[in-house]
Amino acid sequence: MPIMRIVDHFDPAPKYRQIAQSIRELIQAGELEPHDTIPSETALVQIHGVARETVRDAMRVLREEGWIFTIQARGSFVSPRERWPEQPE
Repeated sequence: MPIMRIVDHFDPAPKYRQIAQSIRELIQAGELEPHDTIPSETALVQIHGVARETVRDAMRVLREEGWIFTIQARGSFVSPRERWPEQPE
């Protein structure tokens, strides 16, 4: 699993946004490629020391933005590049 930035519990940014940003950065850096598996909710809860609902909120944000897709009972995966949001150059 790629090294993920851990939630800063003293940062005023919401924890779910920090988790989403961490995963987004891994995707943008190429450490997570299209169709790679995103760590499970359970793993993310343990890594970040947050509630499951916080992780679910982060995953929801990433799905809405087009970075990931989820298959029920299989997990979440990096979306194909064509689904990613427009990146400023």
